Amino acid sequence: MNSNKTVFFFALLFFFLVPTTLAISAENVSCTTYFTGIGCPYCAQADPFLLETALQENPELVIIEYEVYQQSENAQLMLEYNTQYASGTGIPVLIVGINDFFVGPPDITQNIQSIVEKENNPCPLQNGTENFEIIDLTSLPKSPKIWRNDRILFPTTKNGNNETLKELVLSDNILETLAQTVHTKTTAQPVLYSGGSVQFENAVIVDGWIFQWNGDPLPPNGETPPNGNNGSDTNNGTIPPIDPNENNTPTEGLTLAKLVSLAAVDAVNPCALAVLTLILIAILTHNPKNKHKVLFAGLSFTIAVFVMYLFYGLVIIKFFQIIQALTSIRLLLYTLLGFVAIILGLLNIKDFFRYKPGSIGTEMPMFLRPHVQKIISGVTSPRGAFIVGLFVTVFLLPCTIGPYVIAGGILSTMELIQTIPPLLLYNFIFVLPMLAITIIIYQGIAHVEDVSTWKDQNIRHLHLIAGIIMVLLGIAMILGWL
Repeated sequence: MNSNKTVFFFALLFFFLVPTTLAISAENVSCTTYFTGIGCPYCAQADPFLLETALQENPELVIIEYEVYQQSENAQLMLEYNTQYASGTGIPVLIVGINDFFVGPPDITQNIQSIVEKENNPCPLQNGTENFEIIDLTSLPKSPKIWRNDRILFPTTKNGNNETLKELVLSDNILETLAQTVHTKTTAQPVLYSGGSVQFENAVIVDGWIFQWNGDPLPPNGETPPNGNNGSDTNNGTIPPIDPNENNTPTEGLTLAKLVSLAAVDAVNPCALAVLTLILIAILTHNPKNKHKVLFAGLSFTIAVFVMYLFYGLVIIKFFQIIQALTSIRLLLYTLLGFVAIILGLLNIKDFFRYKPGSIGTEMPMFLRPHVQKIISGVTSPRGAFIVGLFVTVFLLPCTIGPYVIAGGILSTMELIQTIPPLLLYNFIFVLPMLAITIIIYQGIAHVEDVSTWKDQNIRHLHLIAGIIMVLLGIAMILGWL
């Protein structure tokens, strides 16, 4: 009996004296590398499962995530991983080891358990695999996010104490670990993934790294961490929050300057204005004294064009999102769109010096014009103008689609629902001249024939303005000025 008490006593003593801050030992970690992209439709199926469900159910799972759409430097890293692991350039991809990877939502969700069961799976790095216990987190390239269970760690600098950072990732008692570490409290920020986000309750900065977790919060302000750093400033004991989703390459995002420039080029396109004037002439021919019909017909046609072009924009963006699942295409897309803008601009400038009706890429082809005129000639009411507006946009596409494709390609890095506000702005600018012409004719400031004549007399200058804008925009996109 006494011997049993002795054993129990030493076991209890061992429990209290031996450090127990690690939930799992570094030797038991199953480590993987995950490439994904915010805005990728396939990633939107895999990300929630992998970054929430799988992590919560498997505490031994560590995921080193690289997002490639908002942080394009990670896309270049993916090409290096492909060289090492033959993992391809499609996303989402979860890399486990050499020739051991899973691509796409079904493959990832069905095989995650087999990864966990490997135990001590080494971390796939760009130059080979390395066990988590000896990996140097501060040497990880580009912009990684390190996920485990109910926490995330990501850098703002490449400094930091590697052992401290790894202990935070694995610690069972986060507050006890932080008590031995100089840290500064900050405000936790949601971490975005494709189709959603993970909200954390607590956040600190440790040696230039952001550590966020769910669970017990830090002690109240005023309790002093090691070395006398109370982690406070004028912001009630915290420093301003740092966004983990901040785009480190803002030149690739859609800026207001790009959007307005592209929409302005589309707005001064002669063929869209020509179609509107033809419709107004048709209405006046049947109703020469009814100005209200002119107003309603012009508004109906403009609304129809607005609605159809909004639809076309969503289709263009969805197409780009699908092909961008291949990251190699994503890397080239922005530069390619810049060159397309320059080419379209040069074609418009050419029309200023050597104008030819129906030029490729700048005006409606000549063979389509008789069909459009035949359709428009039958318009006698605002309702007819709306129906014709819906249909005739198909004929307008050859001369107006260029700038829209460029805008859609840039917007494709966003979630589809998030592209609707910029698309609404783009198309509002696009139809502004149509609204202006309609109001000018309704108010009697000018006749339809005057507008048509003005358009014909200034068509070269309209092409020149559009061309200059497009060339400058394309150069700025290629050089990263916008």
